[in-house]
Amino acid sequence: MEVTRIFDLLDHYQKAYKPKEDVLAGKVNGEWVKHSLEDYREMADYISHGLLDLGVRAGDKIATISNNRPEWNFVDMGISQIGAIHVPIYPTISVEDYKYILTHAEVKYIFIAGNTLYRKIEHILKHIEHLEGIFSFEQIKGHPHLDDLVEKGKERSQSKSIDGLKAGVDKDDVATLIYTSGTTGYPKGVMLTHDNILSNVRASEGIFPVDETSKGLSYLPLCHVYERMVNYVLQYKGVSIYYAESMATIVDNIQDIKPHIMTTVPRLLEKVYDKILAKGRKLGIVQKQIFFWSVNLGLKYQHDKPNRLLYNIQLAIANKLVFSKWRKVFGGRMRSVVSGGAALQPRLASIFNAAGIPTVEGYGMTESSPVIAVNTFEKGQRKIGTVGPPLENVEVKISENGEILAKGPSIMKGYFKGDEMTKETIIDGWLHTGDVGIIDDDGMLKITGRIKEIFKTSMGKYISPVLLENKIKESPFLDQIMVIGENQKFAAALIVPDFEHLKSWCKIKGIPYSTNSEMIRNPEFRNRIKKEIDCFNREFGDTEKIKKFELIDHEWTIDSGEITANLKLKRSHIHNKFEDLINKIFPN
Repeated sequence: MEVTRIFDLLDHYQKAYKPKEDVLAGKVNGEWVKHSLEDYREMADYISHGLLDLGVRAGDKIATISNNRPEWNFVDMGISQIGAIHVPIYPTISVEDYKYILTHAEVKYIFIAGNTLYRKIEHILKHIEHLEGIFSFEQIKGHPHLDDLVEKGKERSQSKSIDGLKAGVDKDDVATLIYTSGTTGYPKGVMLTHDNILSNVRASEGIFPVDETSKGLSYLPLCHVYERMVNYVLQYKGVSIYYAESMATIVDNIQDIKPHIMTTVPRLLEKVYDKILAKGRKLGIVQKQIFFWSVNLGLKYQHDKPNRLLYNIQLAIANKLVFSKWRKVFGGRMRSVVSGGAALQPRLASIFNAAGIPTVEGYGMTESSPVIAVNTFEKGQRKIGTVGPPLENVEVKISENGEILAKGPSIMKGYFKGDEMTKETIIDGWLHTGDVGIIDDDGMLKITGRIKEIFKTSMGKYISPVLLENKIKESPFLDQIMVIGENQKFAAALIVPDFEHLKSWCKIKGIPYSTNSEMIRNPEFRNRIKKEIDCFNREFGDTEKIKKFELIDHEWTIDSGEITANLKLKRSHIHNKFEDLINKIFPN
């Protein structure tokens, strides 16, 4: 059957696949709780009826603030079936952003995970003009539970039908409002229709080598369109979806379910790689030599390269001796790891693919629902160091100033209450992404920077900080970095060391480890960082070389404010927060 509205996925699933108990699964009190398609459909229908009983109508905005869980999907489908608009919100944003989004979107009801999140926003709720109520997935004293809404829905469903409302939902109706950071400091509400998202689902589904016998692990926030769209793809393909409890439990969850597919961001792959290397450094002399011989071999991996007989023989040996253990970390059955949200270091793409953990990188943005281009598993459709070819239904071109422009059915309807911003972003049907890139001779899209992040030194030379940062992060000594130097004579950097690696290095050097703050002032360690930077500087142009740096004594996190909910640097915030350190680098 044709899937034209998001809730059509449920009919498609029922007609295309055999019944199974684990269409969706989440952990409750340490145990996996599984839901069949019958459970899923029933809950979605009851939620639709319950919302209608409360007076919700087509076009009303319903928010969710929650971690990933099956209930998120029940509510999502329940909202879409009656033509209401789902406003998914990150559980990790600031109170000020919550207040702005809930007010700006004119949210009528909120579904919230539980007490922790409720306490975070409780004091602002009385200021949300259109808000009529809250439902929780976990018990919150004084507020109704999801089950209470379901009971309302059960009663209503005995005498009334939602079939007419479902039939009245058009593919071009707005299905969701997704708020993304704006240049003014206020989030922008991206209006995506059913067809926007489903056109991306249809164009992407053939890329993933999974089927109804497969299991997927989901840990990236479903409120982000990247994870949400893939979530729909997996449902379209009949894949069982298991929701990780948290970032901290991912490794255990992987071992539990042994997934065939998962989406990720580069930062997780960086962390996994660094931990694997740290273990390799602790091996005995012979084992360590074999380990790092295999790693160095893997770093030379490239797709679809003929006449590499000797290399392939060596790689087979490395796979047997070393990489087989890496695959176990990913559950031993992984067919695809899909990386997005930020640039994936080419060395990571090479090493994980060499290790038999198929990893593909894609590119997109919320305004394009989100995928614009992605590497696939087809020969000639994948290339390390690029984000692959544009999707078959997305047209891409590069403007005169190097900006990536995209056109197609997945491009947003516009910004909610933002006609002027929409006109500035979509011109003659072309989405202006704000990213700079090239299309190479093989038709692959390569991202080279972001227009607003590229800065000019006082010498008149342009620098793309992302390219430098992505390269320098290859050092095991560095965890996070931000390149600075706008209107200055040279480029410099703020650096967060990898403190786990620093501890190991101190142990080898016989240096007693005290606090992070004290260790970053250690002259021997600072010289070691300088040596690392000098190595990378040899690969950069004269104006790109990092001449000075300062070290930060703590990791940049969402909670501490230096990175966004989708793990990108908040550059202006970091500039303000570490102004004193920047002034040490550029005293004038």
